[in-house]
Amino acid sequence: MDQETAKKLLVEGGTFIFLGVPQETQFGIDMQCWNTDEDFRGIKMIPPGLHYVHYAAVNKDTGDVSPRSGFMHYFDKRELLVKMWDKHLEDISREEISEESVQRLRENLLNIDKHLAPYPYEIWQKWKLLSSQINADLAKKLSPENGLIRSSVELLSTSDADRPRGVKVTESSEVSNITENKDGNSTPSQSGLKRPRRSTQQEKEEAMLPNLKPAPGMSMRFTEIPKDKYPPGSSPTEITKHYLDQSYTLELMIKAHDEPLHIIGEMQFAFLCFLIGHSLEAFEHWKSMVILFCSCEDAIHKYRSVYFHFIKTIEIQIDEMPEEFLADIVMNKNLVYKKLRELFRTAHMSKVDGRLLSLMESLKENLSQKLQWDFTGLDSDEDDERPVVVRLNDTE
Repeated sequence: MDQETAKKLLVEGGTFIFLGVPQETQFGIDMQCWNTDEDFRGIKMIPPGLHYVHYAAVNKDTGDVSPRSGFMHYFDKRELLVKMWDKHLEDISREEISEESVQRLRENLLNIDKHLAPYPYEIWQKWKLLSSQINADLAKKLSPENGLIRSSVELLSTSDADRPRGVKVTESSEVSNITENKDGNSTPSQSGLKRPRRSTQQEKEEAMLPNLKPAPGMSMRFTEIPKDKYPPGSSPTEITKHYLDQSYTLELMIKAHDEPLHIIGEMQFAFLCFLIGHSLEAFEHWKSMVILFCSCEDAIHKYRSVYFHFIKTIEIQIDEMPEEFLADIVMNKNLVYKKLRELFRTAHMSKVDGRLLSLMESLKENLSQKLQWDFTGLDSDEDDERPVVVRLNDTE
């Protein structure tokens, strides 16, 4: 960090004071993480804007690390945010810090300063790219009601009445509905009674599992992806069209936000909660959003600005994606590669042009160089999409 930037952040930067944090606790902000020492009191010189504060308790005896927790907060210029550690919960305290206590800490900042770690400014530019479309309101809207983003969500215990009992097998399900005709041969019964369907092994296993639900206020509040992919009253032909081109579904999600680009902000939020917060729930939502974006055709032309930012976002996200998620595309059927190939093919066939086409071409080239992903042959059918030709031998 140069001297000019350091001076500016000393004056305008935010400060996060975290009191009572045990030594060796994992603590981080944005993409940086440390183990705290006994003098740790927080972070200073935080650039104004959105940030992700996260932490995890560490067992001193075994070294085991608890699931990661954290929250997103928009720091205003010179803002002082104060939180306390609850040693009984081994988590951030639920109690609000009084304004009087905050004011005393503000007046004593010069003495506390030596216990505050400076914000790792080297990650700031990359963090801004990863969170460019997330504002304070959107982060609050998508976060759990209690404000804490957790890698594992606390589940409610199941009451005795709701405990699984398995699948009850009735006698009728084991006996075929057959009758004997006058010749003594067995034939299906014509009584109109249908034989009860046997339960599959998967259904039996699922019936043995408790129907656990997240504790109130702890679930992410992502925009629900509509299950119906087509407008009410659609004809069979229209239904088929909407399954092949899911622009209608994407438009519903875009309209659920105040601004079209907030859909990109939601995708960024989900990715960061997965990448930093270790939330599998967030990863599944991010994956569903990538699939949806890459399954549209009309929307590429109607929401060019949204797709422009989608391409820019997915490129920086792939750069940060854990290596195991970008492994061999043949052995692991890499989803990101497969869906991006589908998107590029759709854009090629529907003749996307201008800046959006240039951005897509640049992304294809970068991915081909960095990850050796093959995007050739987009103008031909995929192997699994080609029609099967059955040759019938002429009969004599």
